[in-house]
Amino acid sequence: MLDACAELVDEVGYEGLTTTLLAERAEVAIGSVYQFFPDKRAIVQALAMRNMDAYLQGLSARFASETFAHWWDGVDAAIDVYISMHRNVPGFRTLHFGDVVDVHLLDMERDNNAVIADRLAELLVEQFQLMDRARLRFALQISVEAADALIKLAFRRDTNGDESVLTEAKALIREYLHRHVTA
Repeated sequence: MLDACAELVDEVGYEGLTTTLLAERAEVAIGSVYQFFPDKRAIVQALAMRNMDAYLQGLSARFASETFAHWWDGVDAAIDVYISMHRNVPGFRTLHFGDVVDVHLLDMERDNNAVIADRLAELLVEQFQLMDRARLRFALQISVEAADALIKLAFRRDTNGDESVLTEAKALIREYLHRHVTA
């Protein structure tokens, strides 16, 4: 059902998604949809959680398989995985981590980008022995917000992502974080 949801979100958007359309696409009875999900928000929330898990798994795999000389290479990897998901994961370009539905879709207490920033902080602190301070976490929140906005711009300008915008996004984030990160 989540795969069908992702396809439909790409085709009709969140507003156009209905549980009836989902049941038809997934080739299940509408009762089966409601057996697992009370409404379309719950379905999209499950898809957003799956996207977050895929993002974190992809990033962890990059961290495990590559040797990064500097922390900013890890930041570039985080941006690259996010860009790759925009290009390759059905529904992701529309839903991201659920912000089109609710900025608190992943966590009731924190907005979606704050959840991602905290996970990135954990990875960077662990991988590069960075000082885990409130300032680092704040800077990562600012960076995630800025990168998210610029990546969305890149994909509005070009369906595959405007490379010039993506390059500038990485440079901007790297320069900004360089002032705030202490190894």
